[in-house]
Amino acid sequence: MPVRPTAARPHRTALLTPLVALAALSLAATTLTACGSGSGSSPDTVKISFKQSTDNSIKVMDTYLADMKKQFEKQYPGKKVELVPIKAPDSEYYTKLQQMLRSPKTAPDLVYEDTFLINSDITSGYLKPLDSYLSKWPDWNQFVDTAKSAAKAEDGKTYGVPDGTDTRGLWFDKGIFKKAGLPANWQPKTWDDVLAAARTIKQKVPNVTPINVYTGKPAGEAATMQGFEMLLYGTNDGTTDPLYDKSSKKWIAGSQGFKDTLSFVHTVYKEKLGPDVSDALDPNIQTYVAGELLPKAKLGIALDGSWLPQAWLKGSGHEWSDWSKELGLAYMPTQNGQAPGKVSMSGGWTWAIPTKAGNPDLAFDFIKTMQTKANAEKWYIANSGISVRKDVAADPAYANAQPGIKFFTDLVASTHYRPAYPAYPKVSTAIQEAMEGVTTGDMSVDKAASSYDDELKSATDNQVTQK
Repeated sequence: MPVRPTAARPHRTALLTPLVALAALSLAATTLTACGSGSGSSPDTVKISFKQSTDNSIKVMDTYLADMKKQFEKQYPGKKVELVPIKAPDSEYYTKLQQMLRSPKTAPDLVYEDTFLINSDITSGYLKPLDSYLSKWPDWNQFVDTAKSAAKAEDGKTYGVPDGTDTRGLWFDKGIFKKAGLPANWQPKTWDDVLAAARTIKQKVPNVTPINVYTGKPAGEAATMQGFEMLLYGTNDGTTDPLYDKSSKKWIAGSQGFKDTLSFVHTVYKEKLGPDVSDALDPNIQTYVAGELLPKAKLGIALDGSWLPQAWLKGSGHEWSDWSKELGLAYMPTQNGQAPGKVSMSGGWTWAIPTKAGNPDLAFDFIKTMQTKANAEKWYIANSGISVRKDVAADPAYANAQPGIKFFTDLVASTHYRPAYPAYPKVSTAIQEAMEGVTTGDMSVDKAASSYDDELKSATDNQVTQK
């Protein structure tokens, strides 16, 4: 997911360090051994594990699931729902969840899985394919194909039901654009148009940052997904994946698109169009952008995600009631304006059933309760999420719930999902290292691309195809 620095839904993280993983596993083993559903579990109780926010003021998921519990127990008399929250930072949540999934004594019946890591759990045999359920569930036809693919493994089977997604585009400050003589309805058609606007801002509006593109290892998956992949996926024709060749099941090395993407990043930081390098490589850069630069009119253009308004809600600490008046939205263009003309990346979370769940049928019944049209819409609106259901997306109540929702929802039809196979976290880290090299100037584009190719071979056990 993930990538989103919000309290309601966690962002994506890179691989755990061995020490953190070991500590988290030990904690999981000592605190979660009694909450499984398999051994000695009641056949009338469905146990559900989810990530609970570490911010005690954020109760979006807790409130929603409490409502679903009431609905489910009313709809299925005699059945009970036991909520098993895991209150932990992202990396610990993933580790604790995997520890629970290993044994029928600790496996819940339903788990909240990030699309970033779901394929790792699939490969480990922790999750149950859902195709037999989905084929009999009419509502599955309402889900858009791009969202369905996010939880589909290399074996062609589907292992999770998405509960929404996110998309990405260009946010821009209308006041800064006016001072720079740029249009209020700005919509760049090419990468050069984006850079030209940033250069104009640098020249005509001093003391602001022209553009932010997340970069480097400190930003983690945000650098890979919001930054690099939003560029890379605009270098092809929109029909093939520039990172992974599905036909050969190999990762792609040596592509011109990869070098062109690094060149864009290099240009942003060499020409001082982006934040100071020290700020760009600060682990808190996402909070800085959403909580300081944008609300205080210090950033002209932000390549960022649909979830940003969550940072500006009442009680968030960065309240900004006029954001929709002061910010404009534009889609990210393809490199040269080639079809389809626009680019977006999507992540998100899914509900999945563990292989060792004691009550899988009851778990899928709970999914169906959560995913009625009305309940799905309720969740999207509460969580500032983007609908992956066609019927909800077409509902005016959803489309008008928050400024910008329609813009970001319309991107779902042409969005891309990462090739989140088991090797992806290591591939993502290699991308971040290449970005950091050209951001600091320590590496040329060619050297950074070559280093990435070498790292890619190591990260994927040499499952690489050369372009």
